[in-house]
Amino acid sequence: MRFSLEPLLSPEQSAQICGRLRRAADWRSGQESAGWHARGVKNNQQLDRSSPLHRELVAAIEPRLAAHPLVQAAAFPRSIHSLLFSRCTAGEGYGRHIDNAWMEGGRSDLSFTVFLSPPADYDGGALTLETPGGSESFRLPAGHGLVYPSTQLHSVEPVLAGERYVLVGWIESRIRQAEQRELLFELDTARRALFSRTGKDEVFDLISRSYSNLLRRWDC
Repeated sequence: MRFSLEPLLSPEQSAQICGRLRRAADWRSGQESAGWHARGVKNNQQLDRSSPLHRELVAAIEPRLAAHPLVQAAAFPRSIHSLLFSRCTAGEGYGRHIDNAWMEGGRSDLSFTVFLSPPADYDGGALTLETPGGSESFRLPAGHGLVYPSTQLHSVEPVLAGERYVLVGWIESRIRQAEQRELLFELDTARRALFSRTGKDEVFDLISRSYSNLLRRWDC
């Protein structure tokens, strides 16, 4: 299951972040953080994680991610970790790859990309996810995010012109299995819809009981 965060940041906030990233000097080769199997297809730049700007921006954005209702309801985050600011200029991108199962900050159950540049600022550069039904490509508005399973093959198409700035990171979920997360999300959505129509009745209590007991059973 994938879901969008619309928006996580306002266009003004995204533009301010892009402006600061554009002026930053602390950019490093993205290959430094790639697994051995991905270094041959990774061609981007990443803001040095030890830089004051990285620490400042992560401290401002990470709590927004953690508090987002959809992240809480669908991802069940134990931790949000290993955040990176990425820049791609003309000719740069990230070929087909799978994310490492373990990152510096924990297990990668879900990946996310927060688009900081508006689509008008660059050509190409779509995030492409491979699914059993085919490929899906995304160029979201500035400030919008996409959360998707880390188990999916994906890529970033080469940027043809302009500059593409995004924030990427990973979520270690309290519920390890994707199908269990999806079932819990559907149960929670159903009980909230029921509550809005009929309040706290016997059916709502039964669904809530099942939801809570499955959480206890599946929380790892």
